[in-house]
Amino acid sequence: MTRIPSKTEILDWIAENPAQTAKRDIARAFGIKGAARIDLKRVLRELEDEGKLQKRKSSYRDPDKLPPVSVLEVTGPDADGDLFARPLEWSGEGAVPRILLSLRTSDPALGAGDRILGRLTEVTGEDHAYTARLIRRIGTNPLRILGVFRAGSEGGRVLPVDKGSQKEWTVAPGATGGAKDGELVEAEQAGPRGRMGLPKARIITRLGDPTEPRAVSLIAIHQHGIPDHFPDEVVAEADRAKPAGLKGREDLRHLPLVTIDPWDARDHDDACCVIPNGDGGFALWVAIADVAHYVTPGSALDREARKRGNSTYFPDRVVPMLPDRLSGDLCSLHEGVERACIAVEMHIDGAGNKVGQRFVRGLMTSPASLNYEEVQAAMDGDVNDKVAPLFDDVIKPLYACYDALKRARAVRQPLELDLPERQIVLAEDGTVTDVAFKDRLDAHRLIEEFMVLANVAAAETLIAKRTPLLFRVHEEPSQEKLEALRETAAASGLTLAKGQVLKTAHLNRLLAQAEGTDTAELINISTLRSMTQAYYSPENFGHFGLALQAYAHFTSPIRRYADLIVHRALITAHGWGKDGLTPEDEAMLADTAKLISDTERRSMMAERDTTDRYLASFLNDRVGAVMDGRISGIAKFGVFVKLDETGADGMIPIRNLGAEYFHYDADSQTLMGADSGRIIGLGQRATVKLVEAAPVTGGLIVDLVELEGKAVPQGRPSSRGKPPKRKLSKGKKKAAKTARKVKRTRR
Repeated sequence: MTRIPSKTEILDWIAENPAQTAKRDIARAFGIKGAARIDLKRVLRELEDEGKLQKRKSSYRDPDKLPPVSVLEVTGPDADGDLFARPLEWSGEGAVPRILLSLRTSDPALGAGDRILGRLTEVTGEDHAYTARLIRRIGTNPLRILGVFRAGSEGGRVLPVDKGSQKEWTVAPGATGGAKDGELVEAEQAGPRGRMGLPKARIITRLGDPTEPRAVSLIAIHQHGIPDHFPDEVVAEADRAKPAGLKGREDLRHLPLVTIDPWDARDHDDACCVIPNGDGGFALWVAIADVAHYVTPGSALDREARKRGNSTYFPDRVVPMLPDRLSGDLCSLHEGVERACIAVEMHIDGAGNKVGQRFVRGLMTSPASLNYEEVQAAMDGDVNDKVAPLFDDVIKPLYACYDALKRARAVRQPLELDLPERQIVLAEDGTVTDVAFKDRLDAHRLIEEFMVLANVAAAETLIAKRTPLLFRVHEEPSQEKLEALRETAAASGLTLAKGQVLKTAHLNRLLAQAEGTDTAELINISTLRSMTQAYYSPENFGHFGLALQAYAHFTSPIRRYADLIVHRALITAHGWGKDGLTPEDEAMLADTAKLISDTERRSMMAERDTTDRYLASFLNDRVGAVMDGRISGIAKFGVFVKLDETGADGMIPIRNLGAEYFHYDADSQTLMGADSGRIIGLGQRATVKLVEAAPVTGGLIVDLVELEGKAVPQGRPSSRGKPPKRKLSKGKKKAAKTARKVKRTRR
């Protein structure tokens, strides 16, 4: 006979497993099967009648428990110096729980009145009910300044690095934070700004030498003009936000909508689940945080989000589009808490085709926040304790649906670039400890395919309902760029067909030819470079790279303003409320598209510059080292070599290529030695010596040691350098042409 657990055992298990509270989870945990489930149901009902459990749809939760991620207000230290906090939202009948803050040495100093987002762990037998780890500080909003500290006889001054700021800030003797003259510092406004004299500041972080790694992203933020300070009214508006309820929404809390993100993700704006329909098809649900509920048209939050356009991501920090109260809390689909969402249910047939869809405005509760690595490990046979309860009913159906979608993807033939993603690994002090290449797992591809499908569904639905929106547009490559790609392919012994309407399938065939060869990375990079830049537009020109006729961004409204516009359009199209697309939004669509396309490029440039600087910092102590790489770029002024180990691009100035003059051929993307006839072209293997690494600029200068395994003569160009308007003789032209043919034959 199956043993039914006691009420105490059930309550203890639910407390330890707040994300697994459905009756079937409880039954599985205690090994209850068959008719014994009736007895379990009776015990759960008794606990509910006694007020010890609260049933929400098909799951049970203790009404006197806090969610695992909560917004807290610091109440101050006790007599022993321990710091405590209280939850901002408490609906239980008992006293407001006391929470001990467990801070790490790297966490910022906190004081009474500060608001934080914390991850809670319940404790027993103590004078507090929970301990909390700091996720991030929120709710405080002093003006921040980044600048160079100049020490004086009485404190000193901060000279902002922002070119647009002309005014210095004065620092009192007791507010220098120990900063030394010439250090890069982060300071905050100290007291109200007066009408007369310099504004006052206090130094809160010493960043050391402006050339040090910790300063890199801050410098990029200011150089590119990325807003990193929320105005007071924006923060106040976010702090006033309250969780959305069920009114006017479809109840989706019974769906096992899991989030799958990087292990270090701070926010979760998309969740998914799959329900097999029995005939080989699937119901694929994708739920996205309902940011439009909190960021309404014309509000201070809306104006700031539009100005920022998107979040910007650096190795050591994120500059968010929305304040933490929203991006890290109310709009983040944390496990075990109710969250407002806009969801799409898509019907997928056995061949992987989307045959139907419907959008709803709902309320969901995610049973788990998972990461890519643990989900993939489970599918590979290594199931951890967190994934195990979800493996059969949640994870396996996700992969089964993805297998079907891959068949449809193979027919559609989107562009299949294979470009490893670099990851800058930082120590706590901001120094680069490693440059790794991220693994591409099926778990990544699965989520990407689900998100693409949801984005397509949003575009198709709004087109059908004749509602204005912002499309994500990617146009075909220009003929000039295609010709350059053909030249690169030909130099590698590969072919890109001419004389036909270009399709992604043609480019995929080129990439397939290069796969597994020494030139694979070069062809992938060259193909990427041949593409036009994607952008936002109120007009639909299709998406060439994804081989789609209509595409919009719907799945990331926490970090992209375009997605928020699409959410509002869906609200208007379905008549879900008054917070949809307004006439003012519609009138500004073209301007908004231009603005956020520009802010996206600004972020990309800042992120790229930051990566370059981190790489230069990482390699700074290896000046003189010999490294292997491949020629990745040819220009009149020199050659670029992509280093194998880090993916960094080092430049060989043309004056350092050897003791002869080199002729540049733009068509073939080659340099040819005027005396030796030596050809330097894209894709060639190169061994170089690092001669300079400049963290401030991100520049790497290298010398060519070997080309294609052969030593290269060293020295500067001879006195027979480039004569004025010198032309190649017929003999040398013939030699150059022959050299190109020989090189292509070798490939």
